[in-house]
Amino acid sequence: MTVLRAPLHATVVDWLVAPGDLVPEGAPVLVLEAMKMEHEVRAPATVRVRALLAVGGETVQQGQVLWEAEPASAPAAATPGEAAAAPAGTRDMRADLQRLHDRHALTQDAARPEAVARRHALGLRTARENVADLVDAGSFDEIGALAVAAQRSRRSEEDLQRNTPADGLVAGIGSIDAATFGARRARTAVLAYDATVLAGTQGWRNHQKTDRLLGLALRERLPVVLFAEGGGGRPGDVDMPIVAGLHVPTFAAFARLNGRVPTLGIAAGRCFAGNAALLGCCDLVIATRGSNIGMGGPAMVEGGGLGRFAPEAIGPAEDQHRNGVVDLLADDEAHAVRLARACLGMFRGALPTWAAPDATALRDVVPANRLRAYDTRAAVHGIADAGTVLELRTGFGVGIHTGLARLAGRPVGWLANNPAHLGGAIDADAADKAARFLQLCDAHGLPVLSLVDTPGFMVGPDAERQAQVRHVSRMFIAAAHLQVPVVAVVLRKGYGLGAMAMAAGGFHEPLATLAWPTGEFGGMGLEGAVRLGFRKELEAQPEGPQREALFQQLLARQVEAGQALRMAETLEIDAVIDPAETRERVLRALATAPAGPADGPPRRIDAW
Repeated sequence: MTVLRAPLHATVVDWLVAPGDLVPEGAPVLVLEAMKMEHEVRAPATVRVRALLAVGGETVQQGQVLWEAEPASAPAAATPGEAAAAPAGTRDMRADLQRLHDRHALTQDAARPEAVARRHALGLRTARENVADLVDAGSFDEIGALAVAAQRSRRSEEDLQRNTPADGLVAGIGSIDAATFGARRARTAVLAYDATVLAGTQGWRNHQKTDRLLGLALRERLPVVLFAEGGGGRPGDVDMPIVAGLHVPTFAAFARLNGRVPTLGIAAGRCFAGNAALLGCCDLVIATRGSNIGMGGPAMVEGGGLGRFAPEAIGPAEDQHRNGVVDLLADDEAHAVRLARACLGMFRGALPTWAAPDATALRDVVPANRLRAYDTRAAVHGIADAGTVLELRTGFGVGIHTGLARLAGRPVGWLANNPAHLGGAIDADAADKAARFLQLCDAHGLPVLSLVDTPGFMVGPDAERQAQVRHVSRMFIAAAHLQVPVVAVVLRKGYGLGAMAMAAGGFHEPLATLAWPTGEFGGMGLEGAVRLGFRKELEAQPEGPQREALFQQLLARQVEAGQALRMAETLEIDAVIDPAETRERVLRALATAPAGPADGPPRRIDAW
């Protein structure tokens, strides 16, 4: 006799077998109910049922015998009421699971071919296409995919599901270049407004999703990539009992990431109002050449009584690149994604392999003619790992070049004066650009390499009308608060306050202050020093060749007195080096500095 005992004190709901049935081991035979939960009881062995000892509705005790059955060795047929098990992969999907798959299918691009076709006709990609290109395949965990617009009181459920998938925002966490940086360092929060859904506007549900993801990014210290295209706030979400909606936490939450995690924004198409406000909070902004970025779109401009404008007239990318809003200008969205991956890599730490450039090429960077302009970026490429130099904000503040690179695999920030613009003098825009760049490096733990060739700060009535005093002083303040190391290398001119600002506030502030043999130094430009310091002697000579000859003689004396070797003799700089030694000297200096952001409170990065 084979015994079947009640596993718990319960009520018999239904027998699934009858006397005479051949029941295979493990087949369900009885349903019991206890505490409003049903419990399925299965056959302990293959048996033939002789008699059932409990009836429906009867209460049985734990351990009570429930049937009489005898062992059976014959192959069991399908239990009455239950079909034979189908081979794996051929069974019909359960209704609830099928409903889930059907619902998720509506969130995908394939469910809206017309909207996707219109998007592609503009030469643009969908939000999901951009996310798929950005993250590693199969790594994206989407949140809030089943959200729809808060418009149930004015639209049908079917309409909302088909036409407002994910409430116009693809959000989640994925890995970017995990094969290179490892699983933990690769995890990234991604937000992508979907311009094919209600013009990428900010709805109440997608605000909730944004807030949820930003909270996770802050708590887990995840970088954030934002695809920001869209038209700002959405007035059509009538389900929410609100008036103005100015209490939403999204903008404060995004701004709170500043200095804590890297944030990258990508703009393609039209990015206006609230979408642009989030973009402006990002550490780095990448924009496609055909994009438009503005704090108000055409409707808002017209509503403010400022006239009618086509969207293309408001904040075109070329303008925003020149004025400093855009850090990197991309040809298209695919290019923008590649740039985003490159930037993120710089914030993820060192790489184990690299290729060093030809060090001897640095000896020819500075022309023998001390008055000849040249490109200081050639020095950057001659020092950094091959193929790693990434220049930022190239359209703005062109008096100072800034960018990211790697040295022996370690990410660093670099800045260099531009002798081709104002002779390398630092104007207000260049100072703003440099000061914010120092904050960026400090917040994310990037050492700074500063290449100096400047006659100082720009002076004159025109410069002072640009609030020069305040702008250039930002460089001193930003440098004074740095917790990352700075190495300064004077390539040629190191004059006055401008040179001091490039060297973190003074030549003894950097971890190392080096100079090439072409370096020349002075409290101000040497030509100006001669004209001011020797005015009486010069004016004593008649204008013409005699005065010019005396000027050149005095200037030569100043150049000789201010050469790099003299500076090293008086210990005002640490060393004069062969340019070919620069990379190794910088690496040895940085070897003593810890990698990554400093401990303590987060370091703020100005939006500007």
